Amino acid sequence: MHSDMETTEKPAQNPKKKRSQSDKIGRLKYNQQLLKQTLSEIEEVKLMLRTIFAGLKGSFNFEKSLLERVACEDEVDREILRFLFEAGSFGLLPKELVAKLEQFKVARHQVSRRILRMNKQLEKEFGEQIAEQRGWHWALTRFSMDAWGTSDVAEKN
Repeated sequence: MHSDMETTEKPAQNPKKKRSQSDKIGRLKYNQQLLKQTLSEIEEVKLMLRTIFAGLKGSFNFEKSLLERVACEDEVDREILRFLFEAGSFGLLPKELVAKLEQFKVARHQVSRRILRMNKQLEKEFGEQIAEQRGWHWALTRFSMDAWGTSDVAEKN
C-alpha cells in the first residue's frame, strides 16, 4: 500500500514565527529589565557573602592593607588613618588632622566627612567601624588598632 501523503509535502499553514521578548516590549526596556535582574542577583550574592563572613569573622585575620583597600578611596584617607594610628587611643581633633594634612588642602569638616564615609564602607563590608569619636577627638577603634598593630609587626619582621 502506498500512502497519499508524502513526507516532503509542506504543511497547509505556515507556522507563525514567535517574537522575542525584546521585540514585544522594546529593546531598551528589555535591556533595563535584564540589568535590574542581574543587579538584584548580585545583591543577593553580596548578602550571602556578608552572612558567611559574619559567621567566620572570628577566624579571619584582618590586615592594614585589606582595611585600606575597603575603606580608603585615596591617599588622603590613608594619611588620616596613619595619623590616627600614630595618635593612639587618645585620638586627634579634626583641626589637628587638618594641620598634619596641610599638603592636601583639606578642610576640617572634610576630615570628619571622610572618616564617616570610611566607617560606612567598613560597616557595610565587615560590620565594623574604622574610627570612632571620643569627645571631639577621632580615634581608631580597637578592631582597627588590632589590624594596624598586627600589620606593623609583620612588616618589621
